[in-house]
Amino acid sequence: MDTVTRLEHECAQAWPAVVDERLGDWRMRAAGGFTGRANSTLTCGDPGIDLPLALRRAAGFAERNGIRPTAHVVLGSRVDAEIAGQGWVVNLDHPGGAESLVMIGPLSPGAHEGARVDDAPSPGWWELTAGSQEPSSAQRHVLSSISGVGYGVLERDGQVVAAVRGAVVGDLLHVARLAVRPSHRRQGLAVGLLKTLYAWADAKGAKRQALQVAEHNTAAIRLYEGFGCAEHHRYRYWIPC
Repeated sequence: MDTVTRLEHECAQAWPAVVDERLGDWRMRAAGGFTGRANSTLTCGDPGIDLPLALRRAAGFAERNGIRPTAHVVLGSRVDAEIAGQGWVVNLDHPGGAESLVMIGPLSPGAHEGARVDDAPSPGWWELTAGSQEPSSAQRHVLSSISGVGYGVLERDGQVVAAVRGAVVGDLLHVARLAVRPSHRRQGLAVGLLKTLYAWADAKGAKRQALQVAEHNTAAIRLYEGFGCAEHHRYRYWIPC
């Protein structure tokens, strides 16, 4: 398995869809519309059938699960070179952005006052990362249904002001849902919380990290570059015309 395919599948394991059906090496995923990654077909590897039929199968899966047919396609892959010829186009209106970077890097463990990593998500964590203290069933499944997940929080005066999710898959820490309240930004809280998360992951055997970030989110890209992360590859979301 090439490194891109391996990394994409590790990230998919860390971000579990409610429904995840295999089509050869492909993963057809659905989660009630919560995030593009959990509601798209990951087209890495060999689907075991020709591309036109594989895409039709992916579209049928999406329709059966009540979501828009969407293909998660790595730039420079064989699917990337051929999917336009099958009547699919890049989804330029995707809410999270049509194109994302997958960044990788080392861990930089540390600590920060008020920061910790919990074994279960608190109401404050849910509110900051999912928008409500009462998450939907899809949100709960994607964010909290697997083992090896840590829920990083940083509190000020009893309120969660920064939060992040970390999932350890083998020796990989997958980082997601980093959020800081607008009133507490530019105070170094994201850096402090991430260092605390890295220490938690290091204790669980993680040696490297990966994250997915939209290409337009330059602030997040610069943040992770400060930890030694660099772009590994990119992917885009495609939809049928």
